[in-house]
Amino acid sequence: MFGDDDDEIRGARYTPSILVNALNQDPHRPLLHQLDGPTLSVGDVRDATSCYAQALESLGVGRGSRVGLLSVNRPEVLHVSHAAQIAASIYVPMHPMGSLADHLHVMKDAGVDILVFDAERYGDRAAELARELPNLKLAAFGPSNLATDLVELAARQTPKRLIAPKVRGGDVNRLGYSGGTTGKPKSMATTQRTTLVNFQIMLAEWEWPVPPRVLSCAPLSHAGGTMILPTLLKGGTMLVLPTFDALTVMQTIQAHRINCMMLVPTMIYAILDHPRFAEFDLSSLETVFYGASSISPVRLKEAIERIGPVFFQFYGQAEAPMSITVMRKAEHDVSDLVRLSGCGRPVPWLDVELLDDQNNAVPDGAPGEICVRGALVMDGYRDNPQLNTETFSGGWLHTGDVAVRDPGGFLRIVDRKKDMIVTGGFNVYPREIEDILTQHPAVSQAAVIGVPHEKWGEAVMACIVLRPGMTAVDDELIASVAKIKGSFQAPKSVTFIDAIPQTPVGKPDKKALRVMFGG
Repeated sequence: MFGDDDDEIRGARYTPSILVNALNQDPHRPLLHQLDGPTLSVGDVRDATSCYAQALESLGVGRGSRVGLLSVNRPEVLHVSHAAQIAASIYVPMHPMGSLADHLHVMKDAGVDILVFDAERYGDRAAELARELPNLKLAAFGPSNLATDLVELAARQTPKRLIAPKVRGGDVNRLGYSGGTTGKPKSMATTQRTTLVNFQIMLAEWEWPVPPRVLSCAPLSHAGGTMILPTLLKGGTMLVLPTFDALTVMQTIQAHRINCMMLVPTMIYAILDHPRFAEFDLSSLETVFYGASSISPVRLKEAIERIGPVFFQFYGQAEAPMSITVMRKAEHDVSDLVRLSGCGRPVPWLDVELLDDQNNAVPDGAPGEICVRGALVMDGYRDNPQLNTETFSGGWLHTGDVAVRDPGGFLRIVDRKKDMIVTGGFNVYPREIEDILTQHPAVSQAAVIGVPHEKWGEAVMACIVLRPGMTAVDDELIASVAKIKGSFQAPKSVTFIDAIPQTPVGKPDKKALRVMFGG
């Protein structure tokens, strides 16, 4: 059949082929800048990709191998992710802010064969993981007494011509993790087909400067890494920062005339609220892509007025990455806070509908769950048939986000069907936090909700019912969560109540709690 993956002539060409093709052109053009390090040309990145692929191969990495990665931003993160594509292996990124328990769960569930880690930042975490997983291979960015120095090993290789592997649309190239209704991370297999369509939508629908001069401060192991291929294909450059720091970002934009970047709302707030904001010339910015969590419409209006009409919103989820809907720069109407609270309109590459609980389309102005069909949608949750049946009910991907649509086709998310909290662009799952809080001897019951927060989008709030005659201290409860799940998942506030309201069937009524404490 024409266009089938088995058709050598007409079969689709997936991202490994696109990457190889792009890296084999314009070898002297600058591509990757660093504040403290050399600028890498396209040819340098091509050769590094070859050398890292050879280094990983010498450590046993091949087609289908699970390659875990835990690192702050550095060019080597891109080299490893590119090398994984060349090897047709499966990339398993570890969240740089994740807890030991979360990292361990991902490592075990994904069956990671080798973990590549930043020796300076994550040496201790790698040692903890290695103690629990004695058969795990380790490779490090830099010297380590635990692992092979992958940087040094790659430097010993001789660059070879890049050759893209033969892959099919259904081949898995990445294992990502998201939380379920119980908060237990669940595995999502990203295929070559999904990755290709994601990039096609980014190239076709996102508003890129010509050429883009990109500043990367979001994690390269996650959404930040999706910026490199469009930058490469559009003849642009990327400057990589290890982490986000508002002052450094503003200094870099001014010094390097950055015209494009990706931010989450809390990063935007941090820039606006910095005491030295007025000192910097940010006029080179042409496009700021933002997403990952809801943004305060008042703060978005402020950002447009103070920085300029440069903001472009993307809405998606791991199950349908990056771009279910977009809101273009010109569609940000600062006179309309309802518009600014929306998530834009569906991209034409997908079918997007708002459905009720019976999978019927709802009229404009009525709330319905955002449901999606198209090649961007994941194949399903790995080894979870029951959840897949629920998620794909009626032949649609059910996102769990409830929205209303205006007559112009713009969507505005009004609630989530589940109780997941999104704080500062990160997902927090209340059940996990509640289980930790109820380990305290004075706590009888705990209910965790998200409440509106000007900076974080949502803040984690814990509602606690104490055992009779006992007391507990806010800071102690918060610290107990931070120790296990990390500070970003710990409650920002604790309130003590006499009883948790219940639904008619006896479940905790979190909607009532949000009304009581969230406004």
